[in-house]
Amino acid sequence: MTERIRLRPLIVEAAGRLAEAGVGSPMSDAENLAAHVLGTERMRLALIPMVEPEIADRYRALIAQRATRIPLQHLTGTAAMGEIDLAVGPGVFVPRPETELLFAWALAYLATLPHDHTPIVVDLCTGSGALALAIAHARPDAEVHAVELDPDALVWARRNADTRTAAGDTAITVHAADVTDPALLTDLTGRVDLVVANPPYIPEAAILDPEVADHDPHRALFGGPDGLDVIRAMIPTIARLLRQGGATAIEHDDTNGGGVAALLTESDFVDTVEHPDLAGKPRFVVARRHSKP
Repeated sequence: MTERIRLRPLIVEAAGRLAEAGVGSPMSDAENLAAHVLGTERMRLALIPMVEPEIADRYRALIAQRATRIPLQHLTGTAAMGEIDLAVGPGVFVPRPETELLFAWALAYLATLPHDHTPIVVDLCTGSGALALAIAHARPDAEVHAVELDPDALVWARRNADTRTAAGDTAITVHAADVTDPALLTDLTGRVDLVVANPPYIPEAAILDPEVADHDPHRALFGGPDGLDVIRAMIPTIARLLRQGGATAIEHDDTNGGGVAALLTESDFVDTVEHPDLAGKPRFVVARRHSKP
């Protein structure tokens, strides 16, 4: 009989290998990959003291891949946003935990709206569909639109949208379009309650981890020399779409909080507030379209 292998020392060994490879969260990734191989939750690993040798071999193979800096989410095939999991892989930007804060703000804002109309939400640069689908899951009463230009990302967004609809969530509408197009969603002009956006915002000269530089699509990452090209160009679209008093939340590079806030203020937005991420760095800005008397 083949001898079974103790799981915890296997994970500790794997975490050490990932640390040597420069992975930023070696123990977390080692545990998440173990949970993936075992088909369980990370918090339940302590209930599995021993594994079969073939499981250990599969696990070591995944750790070897992660040590080459292939993103964790590409190996597991999923990334979380809110209460849902999204399919991700080559060709689409992997949602980050920092965006959960923007998502939480969006839900809190939607909760303040009056109940005299169906809330309308637009997600610009949707990528995998993360924000749009997480909002639709949390707010089944909302009408949610997601906009994406990149054909590869659109495949992932539509796949995730179909999966969530099949799971019982309210269907979203995915649009293949440019967020800077003056003709974008003209039927929604002046009707939208909330516009969220996680656009390409990294300055071109930034030095990135291999997981990002080698695996996330560059079109989803870079926003010109100062990181603001896409944001600057889409603010007129946001201003046109929002109803009076409607709000927007835009994620940005940690060097650009003041820059995004200034762009919004210059475009007649009010109540502009900069929000930090989990590490305390500037990460997203919120503002409201001016309510004219």
